[in-house]
Amino acid sequence: MPGAARMTRLGPVMADIEGPVLTPADRELLLRPEVGGVILFARNYVSPDQIRSLTAAIHALRHPRLLIAVDQEGGRVQRFTDGFTRLPPAAALGGLYERDRQQAREAARELGWLMAAELKAVGVDFSFAPVLDLDRGLSAVIGDRAFHHDPEVVADLAHHYVLGMRQAGMEAVGKHFPGHGAVVADSHVELPVDPRPEVDILAEDAVPFERLVGYGLAGLMPAHVIFEAVDPVPVGFSEYWLRTVLRRRWRFEGAIFSDDLSMAAARVAGEAGARARAALAAGCDMVLVCNDRVAAWAAVEAVAGHEEPASQARLARMHGHTGMSWDALRETARWKAARRLARGLEGSA
Repeated sequence: MPGAARMTRLGPVMADIEGPVLTPADRELLLRPEVGGVILFARNYVSPDQIRSLTAAIHALRHPRLLIAVDQEGGRVQRFTDGFTRLPPAAALGGLYERDRQQAREAARELGWLMAAELKAVGVDFSFAPVLDLDRGLSAVIGDRAFHHDPEVVADLAHHYVLGMRQAGMEAVGKHFPGHGAVVADSHVELPVDPRPEVDILAEDAVPFERLVGYGLAGLMPAHVIFEAVDPVPVGFSEYWLRTVLRRRWRFEGAIFSDDLSMAAARVAGEAGARARAALAAGCDMVLVCNDRVAAWAAVEAVAGHEEPASQARLARMHGHTGMSWDALRETARWKAARRLARGLEGSA
């Protein structure tokens, strides 16, 4: 990679950038060895051509190349819109499942493939998807982002969605472990607390996560939720949830990405640098610090020298495989059929 800065590893911080092109300030941050990834938002997107140029510029900065991620779930959470297929919310697949299970499984696979194929065609490595939370009718921040209220249905649909993503060359990140659907509070603005005993959580909300881990899921994102009967700290800062349950009990071998450490619920762990250190110490492989450049720099400085060799293999897997070009993708019969499917399901949640 001519001109790329050669690094020995991917750092443990995922940061964001200011706009649709790299600025000198962005480059300075992304060239820090503590940074290992970039998360893109709607402000970074103008068109497929523009985003392809942006991802190429980011990937050209370093070797090994930085991971590039985005939240492209569909429905209310889709960062790239104009020029991309409008994806239906996950709940549309849950509704279809109630009418025709096999058709819903096939639709989940095709929509997972479509989402991933379009992103891979413009140089994005992975989307933080699918949502594995249950729609219990309590959490407005989850709602129709969830496939269904039944954990078995969520696990079934998510499994096929991930299969589709893999067919496009993309690995998946299930969120928000072990489940955000049973709390009313929105962790973006306050700290949710779930009082249920561990046995209930593992028998219900955690089922889709455990099932997908068994199928070889490559990544997970923990919830900024305190399950007070289990551990007095949010899951993303909990060695019990991340090391005891995920790593030792479930034998999870994938990457653990913190949820955004700039969210209000994460502030329980202290200032930005302390949050980053606490999340890594608990078992996260990469921590996200979004929409706060001062906090991103604080996190970078705080984790200088952090080394976790096992994380490197987990994170490297998230690059996935090279996808088709944008123009070639749009000529395929599968893309055209998946587009029709997405249009048919949009608004049916």
